[in-house]
Amino acid sequence: MTIRLLTALAASAGLAACSGMGAKLPMYSQAALPDAVKVPAGHAVALETVGAGDITYECRPKASTPGQHEWVFVGPDARLTDRGGKQVGRYYGPPATWESMDGSKVTATQVAVAPNGSGNIPYQLVKANPAMGMGAMQGVSYIQRVATQGGVAPAAACDASAVGRKQLVKYQADYIFYRAA
Repeated sequence: MTIRLLTALAASAGLAACSGMGAKLPMYSQAALPDAVKVPAGHAVALETVGAGDITYECRPKASTPGQHEWVFVGPDARLTDRGGKQVGRYYGPPATWESMDGSKVTATQVAVAPNGSGNIPYQLVKANPAMGMGAMQGVSYIQRVATQGGVAPAAACDASAVGRKQLVKYQADYIFYRAA
């Protein structure tokens, strides 16, 4: 009887969570992240988003090695959605800009990156510049890029004949926004 009651309660909780009726998602935990990309103490999660879109790369001559070429990151273009899938903003660049649907936006300076497996762009921690406009981005202090999928430079050839060619690469990542606590 106790097992049936627990099963029924668990099922009810699951349905309530799925319906969004008063269910609140747990706050993001950075415990499993590499230390380099952890947000310093004194900051709390303000917003959790999922970014999905494209990263543009361009074939260019290697700056440090004459006669060789490489795919160079040009910029992102992604939709930012909340955990329920509703669009709440955009992420684009250059410069890297996170813009809320309310018009407020921030740019940021990279603090650190850490690997996140083969085929995925790295985890990233950026320190936000003061927000532009009134709204959701006001007071954002740090942004973490986590749960990255895809987005690495193309495998296609990049040589003298391909210089200037651009290629879009699909990616997805969670962007966690923090404010001073």
